[in-house]
Amino acid sequence: MRNSKQIKMTENKNTKKFDLEDRTFKFAKNVRVFVKKIPKSISNFEDGKQLVRSSGSVGANYIEANESLGKKDFLMRIKISRKEAKESRFWLNLIDIGNEKEL
Repeated sequence: MRNSKQIKMTENKNTKKFDLEDRTFKFAKNVRVFVKKIPKSISNFEDGKQLVRSSGSVGANYIEANESLGKKDFLMRIKISRKEAKESRFWLNLIDIGNEKEL
């Protein structure tokens, strides 16, 4: 398992190829654009609210992990960020985009 020093983002001229703070921010923004475009229904409204919350939480918890007080704190916040990413996937799969027939 990587330690916090390997995952933390550095602020030097050599930007990392996989800047997770940037990527999680873009994910949350893209989710908001997507939610605005989905068909309007009661279930999509509720699922969309949950999706917006969990998608923003992915990045917020990642940023918190990078500001952690120690290794245990870092690992806990990374786990929470991962949990929120999985929850976002759940809501994305649940939203009805109008292309599927009902069971």
